[in-house]
Amino acid sequence: MPIEPTADVWGALLASCRIHGNMWLGKLAAERLFKLRPDRAGTYVALSNIYSAAGRWDEAAKLRRLMNDRGVKKEPGYSWVQVKNMVHTFSVGDISHPQIEDIYAMLDKLAGQMKTAGHVPNTNFALHDVDDEQKERTLYHHSEKLAIAFALISTPHGTSIQINKNLRVCVDCHTATKFISKIAGREIVVRDANRFHHFKDGLCSCGDYW
Repeated sequence: MPIEPTADVWGALLASCRIHGNMWLGKLAAERLFKLRPDRAGTYVALSNIYSAAGRWDEAAKLRRLMNDRGVKKEPGYSWVQVKNMVHTFSVGDISHPQIEDIYAMLDKLAGQMKTAGHVPNTNFALHDVDDEQKERTLYHHSEKLAIAFALISTPHGTSIQINKNLRVCVDCHTATKFISKIAGREIVVRDANRFHHFKDGLCSCGDYW
């Protein structure tokens, strides 16, 4: 490059390495970011995801310990949706909502329909060294999926759904939302920390790069 790469440039490279599974280059980009922005939790999370996808659990664990040693805190992820002038907020595995049984019933229904349609949960980026069944259960209970399921049972068929998330939407939730938009016949707009995603008929406006 004719100019010195900024933290945003290294961050974009790190995100690309996560998508393509390039561990060596991802580690290099993360090391540059640790020097430029040592307080950025997203760097640690992205590199940990790369290690986890490669089955390098020891490296992922060391990275999480490094975060603790440096006092870097990952912001908890949550999603929210407005229905009938009321905002409903969800976190991963949330059980606090008064309609939580109906929400989880809808998630179970969607999981079966998505599986029939060919969806395979992407457990590559799960941060915990647990069995695949547990990883899948955790993925199905992510905050954006809970928000979408609630919107599906709370709004008329055919209406669009608008979800907000404070962090970047994960790979599996992005793929699952594409399936849900086609299965449910809904347009779903998700505003995450990076951009707007407009899901319709099984496709997303971002073209799967975000």
